[in-house]
Amino acid sequence: MNESLKEYLNDAREELKRVDHLIYVSLKYTRTVDVIKSIIVRLIDSFDFMLNGILEDLKVQGKIEEVPVAPKLKCDFLLKFHNDAKVQEMIDFYLLLRKLNTAKYTEHEEFRRHVTMRATIGEIEMDVTIDLVEEYYYKAKGYLDYLEKMLGEQNG
Repeated sequence: MNESLKEYLNDAREELKRVDHLIYVSLKYTRTVDVIKSIIVRLIDSFDFMLNGILEDLKVQGKIEEVPVAPKLKCDFLLKFHNDAKVQEMIDFYLLLRKLNTAKYTEHEEFRRHVTMRATIGEIEMDVTIDLVEEYYYKAKGYLDYLEKMLGEQNG
């Protein structure tokens, strides 16, 4: 695994530490939709680091000429070179987070245990709760662990 890739994956892990803090400290005491939105943004940032790291690694290997800027293109390139079910699942999750981040939403039960961000994505209404963002956090950590293992075996 090259140094650039390690650095990107380390940056992704640092973002996930910030998500951990937001969930277990900030959200515990404030219980606002703003914190839930912040968690979603940090999760997206973590995935951006993961994707950029993998694509930068592909560039170093000479498999691609440039790292694309557009998120959808990044996902397409990643799937072209690492097309397995887990990576596909990760990409779908990343794209869902991006849609959630830009979706229209309303706040419910703010300052209570069941604070909810009710987002509308197309025709679908989705309730984003404390429990759901915690699940998203563990999912993102799992994807990062999977990528580190996959890329470590591949490059090692």
